[in-house]
Amino acid sequence: CSTVQLADLSDSFASGEEDNGGSVIANKNINNEINGNWVSSSSNSIHEARLKAKAKRRLRKNSSRDSGRGDSLSDNGDAVRGTTVAPTSPKSKLLDRKSRLGKGRGLPKKGGAGGKGVWGRSGEVYEPEQVDEKDPNYDEAQENCVYETVVPPLDERDFEKTVTPIVQEYFEHADTNEVAELLAELNLGPMKSEVPSLAVSLALEAKASQRELTSRLLADLCGSILSRGDMESSFDKLLQELPDLVLDTPGAPQLVGQFIARTVSDQILSKSYIEGYKGRVDCEYARAALDRAAVLLKMNLGGLRIDNQWGSGGGQRPVTQLIKGMNLLLKEYILSGDSKEAERCLKDLEVPHFHHEFVYEAIVMVLESKGEKTFKMVLQLLKSLSSSSVITVDQMKRGYERVYMDIAEINIDVPRAYFILEQTVDKSFSMGIIDVKLRDLCPCRGRKRFVSEGDGGVVKIESY
Repeated sequence: CSTVQLADLSDSFASGEEDNGGSVIANKNINNEINGNWVSSSSNSIHEARLKAKAKRRLRKNSSRDSGRGDSLSDNGDAVRGTTVAPTSPKSKLLDRKSRLGKGRGLPKKGGAGGKGVWGRSGEVYEPEQVDEKDPNYDEAQENCVYETVVPPLDERDFEKTVTPIVQEYFEHADTNEVAELLAELNLGPMKSEVPSLAVSLALEAKASQRELTSRLLADLCGSILSRGDMESSFDKLLQELPDLVLDTPGAPQLVGQFIARTVSDQILSKSYIEGYKGRVDCEYARAALDRAAVLLKMNLGGLRIDNQWGSGGGQRPVTQLIKGMNLLLKEYILSGDSKEAERCLKDLEVPHFHHEFVYEAIVMVLESKGEKTFKMVLQLLKSLSSSSVITVDQMKRGYERVYMDIAEINIDVPRAYFILEQTVDKSFSMGIIDVKLRDLCPCRGRKRFVSEGDGGVVKIESY
C-alpha cells in the first residue's frame, strides 16, 4: 500500500511540474507575441480582441447616454439588446433640445421655448397668482394696496436744467402740445410759477419770431398746466429781476412791457394787474416796463392789434406776405441807399431758404426801371449781400435762373427786357456776384433786328 501511495504522490508531483512547465511555456509564448514575435495564428486573435474592445467602448458610451434601455454585453463582447429601439447617432441630436438623461417623458425643455434668458414661449400669458391665506408671510393689509409710480418734485437746481431744453426745442418745432405733455410728465410742484419767467427770459435774448412763439406758449399753457396765479407770480418775479436782465439785454424793460400787454390782451392776466402797481414801484426798470404795457393797451383800444406786435416767423408767414415785405424792403433801399439796414431787414424776415425770391424781385425791378440809379444800386446791394454770405451761392443762382425762365413773359410788358438782362448779367459777372457758367446760361433774343435790308447784316445797336 505504501508503494502505491508513493507512486500516486510521484504521479501528482510529476503532473504538477508538467502543469507549471506548461503554464510557463504558454506565458512565454504570449509575451513573445505581445513583444512582436508572434506567429500568424496569434495575430488573428489580437486583431479580434481589438475589435471587441472597440465595440465595448462604443456600447459603453451609448449606454451612458441611453441608460435604462436594457443594453448589455455578452461574455464574448456582443451587444445584447432589450426590447427598446437602438439609440440613434449622437450627431443627429446636436440641435435637439430633448432631455438626454433618460428620465421624464422625452419632451423638449420649457415646451420648446428654452434657451438662455428665456422664460417661456412668446405670447404666453400667466394667470394672476392666488394669495394663500395660510402662508406664514400673508398680510391682510397688502391686499388693498395700490402701487403707483411716484415722480419726485423738481428742486430749484434741477428745474432750469430740465425745462430750458424743452423751451429751446419748442423754438424749433413750435408745437405747444408737445411742451404741455412734457411738462405734465414732470412733478413741478411749487416750481410751476417759474415756467413763464424762464420762457420769457430765454425769449428776451431770442428773435422776434421766438418771442411770438413764447406768447403763444403762455396762452396755451394757461388753464391746462399753469393757473392765473402762477402767471401773476411769474411776472412779478420778472419785474423784480429786471435790473439783472438789463445787463444782458438792454431793451429788457420794453420787451417785458410788451409781454405784459400781450398777456393782458390774451386774457391771461387781469386788466387790474398794471393798476395794482401804481404808486408801489421804486425800480425805474419795472416802472418803464409797466408804462410800456399801459401805452400798448391804450393803443389797442385805438385799433392797434397787440397780437401782431412781435410779428411771425418766416416759416409761418404766407408767401404773398413775404413777397410784399421784400418789395417794400427794395423800395426803401432805393430811397435811402442804406445797404446795412436792408441787410438787417432781410435777416429779420428769417427766411434764408426763400432768399432766391429777393434776388428775383431785385432783378425784375432793374428790368422794369428806366434809369441808371436802380441798376447800379441793386447790383451793389446784391454784391454786399453775397460778400457777407447773407444770400448764399445757391440762393443767388436760383434767383437768376428764375429770371431766365420768366424772361419771355417779362418781355411782353418790358420790350427791352432781353437787352437789359444781358447787361445786368455781364455786370454781375464782372463784380463777382455770379460765375461764368451762370452767365453763359443767360438767354438771348431769338430774332435780331437790322437797320435795313441792304446794310450788309449790321446789327442795330440799342442804347440803354
